[in-house]
Amino acid sequence: MKTLNMMRRAAAVAGAMLACLALPLAASAQTYPSKAITLVVPFAAGGPTDVVARTLGAVMTKSLNQTVVIENKVGAGGTIAAATVARAAPDGYTFLIHHNGMATAPALYRKLPYNPLADFEYVSQVIDVPMTVIGRKDLPARDFKELLAYLKTSGDKVNLAHAGLGAVSHLCGMLFRQAVGVDLTTVPYQGTGPAMNALLAGQVDLLCDQTTSTTAHIKAGSVKLFGVTTPSRLKTLPDTPTLAEQGLKGFEVVVWHGIYAPKGTPKEAVDKFGAALRAALKDPAVAVRLAELGAVIPTDDKLTPLGLQSWLQQETQRYGPVIKAAGQFAD
Repeated sequence: MKTLNMMRRAAAVAGAMLACLALPLAASAQTYPSKAITLVVPFAAGGPTDVVARTLGAVMTKSLNQTVVIENKVGAGGTIAAATVARAAPDGYTFLIHHNGMATAPALYRKLPYNPLADFEYVSQVIDVPMTVIGRKDLPARDFKELLAYLKTSGDKVNLAHAGLGAVSHLCGMLFRQAVGVDLTTVPYQGTGPAMNALLAGQVDLLCDQTTSTTAHIKAGSVKLFGVTTPSRLKTLPDTPTLAEQGLKGFEVVVWHGIYAPKGTPKEAVDKFGAALRAALKDPAVAVRLAELGAVIPTDDKLTPLGLQSWLQQETQRYGPVIKAAGQFAD
């Protein structure tokens, strides 16, 4: 009997110890986040991805009761930021927002310091942004038909700007060159802003970039718009035909964004950050702002970790052969 009582006391003590150990864990899960969260943006302040991050972060700050700090970590087509987040502590206080570059990086870079498919936890897709093909205001062509004829006759004398290796404008440019069958001269810049400024100044002829960057200039009449890259016309530019309508079949390019966390980030943190993101996307003020930029909120099935994971895998398989065929790589 004495032995049995001792065993019972020992079990009670062990149970109490386990309960004490569990309290901090439970409290931690209940109080997350207990400090500011950093959302890393791979591109410069004021650029399209930065605008989206700051628009969402301001609203997410309210629902999370903690500040969402936007940190711009620029360089190497977004790979510096992605590598930084991949190496960050998986504690739920560091996230990454990135666009198509997560899918194109494995083909663009021979020595990529991370694996986009293996080194992150998936949070959610964010938005889709249509692309536009625009030209300098004094370009001779008045519409896409005339542009195509101009490209066929002028060949490599036509300059096509992009925002740097790995940028979506770079990807769109590569696909556009293949689609029209003309070896255009590409001119890289350090970001979307410089590339747009060069176009506005007439230093380059063409640019393929997202509506978050081009819509204001299109509506101001400071550039020529030749078409949009979506399957159907845009609500923000209803009178502009798609490139497919104008004969460039199969040329569909959309900028998509996703949010990631370091591998091993607790599921509770991923879920809570994801829930705050989805709530922000439903905020009326955010919806209006995104609509002004021409952005589209994905369907609910894409606003999940699995939705983002599946899409990244699909896009990686889609763009790898295109980039390798173009022969444009970085060390």
